[in-house]
Amino acid sequence: MEYRQLGASGLKVPALGLGTGTFGGGGELFKAWGATDVAEATRLVDVCLEAGLNLFDSADIYSQGMAEEILGQAIKGRRDRVLISTKGTFRAGGGPNDVGSSRHHLIRAVEGSLRRLGTDFIDLYQLHGFDAVTPVEEVLSTLDGLVRAGKIRYIGCSNFSGWHLMKSLAVSEKYGYPRYVAHQAYYSLVGRDYEWELMPLALDQGVGAVVWSPLGWGRLTGKIRLGQPLPETSRLRSKTAVDIGPQVPEEYLYRVVDALDGVASETGKTVPQVALNWLLRRPSVATVIVGARNEEQLRQNLGAVGWDLSPEQVARLDAASATPLAYPYWHQRGFVERNPAPV
Repeated sequence: MEYRQLGASGLKVPALGLGTGTFGGGGELFKAWGATDVAEATRLVDVCLEAGLNLFDSADIYSQGMAEEILGQAIKGRRDRVLISTKGTFRAGGGPNDVGSSRHHLIRAVEGSLRRLGTDFIDLYQLHGFDAVTPVEEVLSTLDGLVRAGKIRYIGCSNFSGWHLMKSLAVSEKYGYPRYVAHQAYYSLVGRDYEWELMPLALDQGVGAVVWSPLGWGRLTGKIRLGQPLPETSRLRSKTAVDIGPQVPEEYLYRVVDALDGVASETGKTVPQVALNWLLRRPSVATVIVGARNEEQLRQNLGAVGWDLSPEQVARLDAASATPLAYPYWHQRGFVERNPAPV
């Protein structure tokens, strides 16, 4: 397993991390992802550690906290061998303060995650989304206190806009608070918006991309084909998943899938392995979070590392997945002498 620096920090993370959204299966959305129990999760952790994958990503809302509890049980007795990443800020209760990044909610969220995970510190704690109501100074001073208390080692964010992230970094610099070293962002061959602004910002400011849903919300598993019904286990069958997940025009999706099929045939790899390998070559990407319903899927995903696509194959995938840029990015790309593209 290749290890990479996490942004402008001293922490090294594996190129692939295991997401725990499949742990627990609580609620319609997470049941569509999977329902891994403690025994199965323990086996997945075994396989990961054997392969050198030691980063496990969760969130307090995954199956109403069950995912963190199951992960905590699965790593019991080997906490010193793993890196735990988890997230907070989404609504975790019915009260008016059970949501967001206020000092009140963040402290409670971190304490709850620590309890469920059965650990006294979290290696990487990420805000699951931006809170436009709470002052950024309050958010970062709270995280600073949690770092000083030894409950968090590094901080990151998720699903931020460019200005959200840059404002936060500026406040950290002004007051000497910890900086976000990671941005957990959606990025895939059928979702390349990350490249427009967030990638150049990440490269400039030293923020490592922790990629979520690298297979395009289940669209690049190799099981989605034109004119064929969705697989019975596809998360795309969940109405909730379709409502929340990124929308992808069918013509565009099947153009990308055709290109993936061609490269997979040439390399002897699977469609998901090719899609993941493409992501691992992208600038600013520190780690790609993969999911697995079972050991077979996990081993398939682990096959995305240890080999490289050729430049010609990368170029074909780039061309198939290219989309028109929004303003001002198309304008900036017209003046590459002063605004060189990062990719």
